[in-house]
Amino acid sequence: MESLLLDLSTLKVATDDFAEHKMLGEGGFGVVYKGDLPEGQEIAVKRLSQTSRQGIEELKTELLLVAKLHHKNLVRLIGVCLEEHEKILVYEYMPNRSLDTILFDAEESKKLDWGKRSRIINGIIRGLQYLHEDSQLKIVHRDLKASNILLDSDYNPKISDFGLAKIFGGDRSQTVTHRILEHSTGYMSPEYAMRGQYSIKSDVFSLGVLILEIITGRRSHGPHDSEHDTDLINITWEHWTKERAAELIDPTLRNHCPTDQLLKYIHIGLLCVQQKPADRPLMSAVNVMLSSSTVSLPSLSRPGFGAQEIGASSISEENPAKASSNKMSITELEPR
Repeated sequence: MESLLLDLSTLKVATDDFAEHKMLGEGGFGVVYKGDLPEGQEIAVKRLSQTSRQGIEELKTELLLVAKLHHKNLVRLIGVCLEEHEKILVYEYMPNRSLDTILFDAEESKKLDWGKRSRIINGIIRGLQYLHEDSQLKIVHRDLKASNILLDSDYNPKISDFGLAKIFGGDRSQTVTHRILEHSTGYMSPEYAMRGQYSIKSDVFSLGVLILEIITGRRSHGPHDSEHDTDLINITWEHWTKERAAELIDPTLRNHCPTDQLLKYIHIGLLCVQQKPADRPLMSAVNVMLSSSTVSLPSLSRPGFGAQEIGASSISEENPAKASSNKMSITELEPR
C-alpha cells in the first residue's frame, strides 16, 4: 500500500492547485480533476469533499480492491493521498470520460457507432466476469451504471468506483444492506431496492439496464418531473411482447448493423433484468450467448422493474408471462 502513496504537493502541481480549468466533473462525492505528473503521465484526481457520501470506510474498500484487482476492463488505481485531512484517489486518465457523458448527448452519441457500442458492452461483461467469477476475490460491485463506466482513447470501457463493492467469501452468495442509493435507482434490482438484498445477480440486473441504454440511447428513467417519465425496462418489455423492439434501437445504429444482432443484445439485456435473481445469467453464460451464433437464447419472463416502477407495477412471480417474440430462436441455456 505504501507504494501507492502520493504527496499532496505533487498533486497540487499536477492540477495547478486544483484549478477550475482542470475540473473534469463533480458530484456529491467531490470533484475530479485532470492532472499531469512530472514524468508526463496523465491522471484523474478524485478529491473527496469533507461532506462526501464516500466516507473513510468506502475509501478503504476502494483502495484495497482496486489495488488487488488487475484487468484491462477495470480502472487502474495509481495512488492515494491522505495528507492534511484530504482524501484523494488518483486513477489513470480516461480521455473519453464516462459513458453517460457521450451516450446521452445528442451530438456526442453520434460518435458511438455499433463497433464502439458492442466493444463497450463486451468489455463491461468481461470486467464483470472477472469480478464475479475469475478473480481470487468474489466481488459484487453494487453501483454499476453509465457514469461509472469510463472510456479510454479507443472507447474501451473500464469499470470504476469500487467504494461500495463487497467481497463474498465461502458459500455466502447474498447479503443485506440498509443503505439504498437513491441516485442509482434506475439500475437497481427489485430485491436490492425493496429489501436491500444484493448478490452478483444484482450486478447482472444493472448490466441488463446498461445494455438496453447502450442499444436504445435512452436513459434508464427520465427526470421525475418529466411528462415522459417511463422506465426503460418497462417500455422495452412492452415493445418486445408486441414484436416492436426494433423501434427502440438508437437511430444512429439503424441501417449500420443487422437488426437481428441488435435484437439479440436487447434479448440478453432483458434476460439480465429478469424478476427472479436465479433467472438472470452468469457473466460466463452471457459471454457464450454473445460469442456464439449457434446458441439459442433462454425464453423471457416479465422482467423485474427498476426502483422507479416498483409499487406502480404489479409484478407476478407466480405466473410470469413467457415471451419469445421478435422471431428469436428460443431454448434454455444452462450456464457452465
